Amino acid sequence: MRFEGRSAIITGAGQGIGRAIARALASRGVRVCVSDLDPISAQNVATEVGGIAVACDVRKADQIARLIEQASAGLGDIDMLCSNAGFARGSMLGPTSSPDDQWQDSWDVHVMAHLRASRLLLPQMISRGEGWLVNVASAAGLLSQIGDAPYSATKHAAVSLAQSLAIEHGDQGIHASVVCPLYVATPLLGYNADAPKDRPHDRVLTADDVAQAIVTGLEEDRFLILPHEEAGLYFRRRAEDMDRWIDGMRRLRRETFKDGAPETLNDLHRRI
Repeated sequence: MRFEGRSAIITGAGQGIGRAIARALASRGVRVCVSDLDPISAQNVATEVGGIAVACDVRKADQIARLIEQASAGLGDIDMLCSNAGFARGSMLGPTSSPDDQWQDSWDVHVMAHLRASRLLLPQMISRGEGWLVNVASAAGLLSQIGDAPYSATKHAAVSLAQSLAIEHGDQGIHASVVCPLYVATPLLGYNADAPKDRPHDRVLTADDVAQAIVTGLEEDRFLILPHEEAGLYFRRRAEDMDRWIDGMRRLRRETFKDGAPETLNDLHRRI
């Protein structure tokens, strides 16, 4: 992919991985629209990278339509959609312990937001014969995150949607990619994104590490982008013997929860 002169919309870009992606793309000459639920965070990042800011709640179809309209007005034709917005509240007592609104919000943010934005952008991309649809999902979409079933289930759906976009529109010049990191030192896990110095081990990457992996993956035109290489190994092991994988995950859960259920996702990932 040639970055210079391209345009991109990045959702959830007010902090964490989204902000790192905005910085990485802008440094390579991409004109970026920084979108976030928090308008102040979006504007701060946009000012930093010389882009434009549009506040958007990606759970709402009308706000996604407004985002696409305002981004197009400010940047012209949009070359790339980077659906990065996401959240995780945890579900420590199992899938049925989470209320319906948590499941619905997870579905709207992790799946429908990407679908709705792609629906609006695909016609112009197809007419130009090229476009990039990037979904920042999670290794939870390839494996299974203990303690957060709504997150895992909807990230699995995000991976599946990305696969369908790649299959159905690849011959029309559309490059679909899905990004599946393991743990990343972002505010989602309680880290100070500007100084994530208290990482418990090297497997917890920084947001900049993930952004660089995305840039490299786009340069190499890869569908599956794995900032943590070991996620690919785990994914293959799961595919080879699902029963064995589930037994292993049950052992991991027993060990992780032996002193009681973790209170937060930050506490959970530090125990694993």
